[in-house]
Amino acid sequence: MLIYNLFFLIALSGTGGQATSLVFQNAEAAKIEFLLKEVERLQDAKFWRNGSSHAAKDAADHLRMKWKKAGGAVKTAKDFIDKIGSTSSVSGSPYYIEFANGTKTETRAFFYQRLALWKP
Repeated sequence: MLIYNLFFLIALSGTGGQATSLVFQNAEAAKIEFLLKEVERLQDAKFWRNGSSHAAKDAADHLRMKWKKAGGAVKTAKDFIDKIGSTSSVSGSPYYIEFANGTKTETRAFFYQRLALWKP
């Protein structure tokens, strides 16, 4: 019986790390979705990518596609911002958001500002 209990405890402790990892992954995925929703909310903004402007929904869809293709290379919201959300993987040029009032900012700054507002 003692050996069975010991084995059971070892098995439980082994899954604890996986469970913690899964919780972390889910929390980070929720942060990324939050950032993408923040993009979609900017109905009157233009998103500039490689010299062309795009609507908010199209920009969010493009970033979701890049996120999906990146797979395990994007583990955190910061990875998302730095590896996917800030620059074109084709040209290396930064992405910009042009707000309805005409001001422009790099998406990197926008995403980090919004990430600071994240509340689970």
